[in-house]
Amino acid sequence: MPPPAPHRLSITDARRLAILGQGLSGRTSHRPTTPVAVVEWLGRVQVDPTRVVERAELLQIWSRIGAYDRDELRRALEEPPRRLFEYVGFLLPLADLPLHRPVMRRYPRPIYTRGGYVAEWLADNAAFRAYVLEEIRRRGPLMTRDLDDRADVPWQTGGWNDGKNVGRMLEILWRKGELAVARREGTQRVWDLFERVFPGAHSEPIEEGILSGEELPDEMVAVETMERQLRTAGFVKPGWGSALDHELPARDIGDDSLRTDGIAVPVTIQDLPGEWLAHRDLLAALDHDEWEPRTTLLSPFDPLITDRERTEALFDFRFHLEIYKPKAQREWGYYVMPILDGDRLIGRVDPVLDRRQKVLRLNAVFAEPDAPEDPDSLARVAAAVRALAAWLGAQRVEIADDVPSPFARLRDLVREVPGTVRINA
Repeated sequence: MPPPAPHRLSITDARRLAILGQGLSGRTSHRPTTPVAVVEWLGRVQVDPTRVVERAELLQIWSRIGAYDRDELRRALEEPPRRLFEYVGFLLPLADLPLHRPVMRRYPRPIYTRGGYVAEWLADNAAFRAYVLEEIRRRGPLMTRDLDDRADVPWQTGGWNDGKNVGRMLEILWRKGELAVARREGTQRVWDLFERVFPGAHSEPIEEGILSGEELPDEMVAVETMERQLRTAGFVKPGWGSALDHELPARDIGDDSLRTDGIAVPVTIQDLPGEWLAHRDLLAALDHDEWEPRTTLLSPFDPLITDRERTEALFDFRFHLEIYKPKAQREWGYYVMPILDGDRLIGRVDPVLDRRQKVLRLNAVFAEPDAPEDPDSLARVAAAVRALAAWLGAQRVEIADDVPSPFARLRDLVREVPGTVRINA
């Protein structure tokens, strides 16, 4: 008996699948509503300290739930019972720790050039490693500056970390799961032994169900991780990713298992060639007309837009990060935030927060060629700008003079939106 024909989706349906998966839709049953829930929903939230507006991880959460207490997120990371942990540039749910332990235990993998160098460097600096672990064990949580550089062989790869031996050792022991970030003091990480930060993580269940502190087989890790990736992406190409992320040999097993269980459903998408796989729960939400639009601003690091090719194909929206470009080479601005309106990316703003003056400045506003010109759309964008300003603690908003159509009246429209933020004339 031949397999059933793939579902046929319009490009609009595909956009909505992606937005539903990212927790950016309007209906609260299909998006998280607390900071911890955002991280648990997405599986990982990228950390970046750039604060032109606010840190990337904080903005990604704001885009999904609006105003929230940053201290709630800090407590989930730093105070028992912890719900989240920081690992190699991401915030992750503590309940998913067993999915990451195999990667920690495999690190470094000498089969890769970089892994070979790390393994050799650790072997050459065995006494240095033992000193770092013993100092933290004896003295308690420490920062990088609290430890002496006792490397026998300096770190030397030709990069900007050359000679930063204490920092490299701490990062490597972090990747290996021997150390963990206990808390932050400002932007500085405070390190402690993994077992002290997460007591019982090796033996006691973290939560009821499949994810416990016990060792999970590679195949289960691949299936569980790939299901999460499929859910947050909305739809993917067959043979997608987590095996590479997790350095596991089980990617094909994960793909086959999710297809067999009916979780990964074959679909075709208007204007996107080939066959795709969509998550059945998101398809069901579309089938039951549970889609609801929202308007918000996205961090330039937001996972909805990190795959630039997919973003352009899906939303007809060309985007790239310009933080690292010289000013003269920037097309849009230093920290550009796209505007998500319903199921479309309709423009972008280039904001900066003046914390001393308590002003949110939009240095530039850009509209996509097909951005809607109706008053309701402009009102939604204005409300999103005001909401961001209020959450950041700005007392007024300044908007560039040369705002293009259809956002030309954005300054006036923002003034009309109810709220506490005063708008410059």
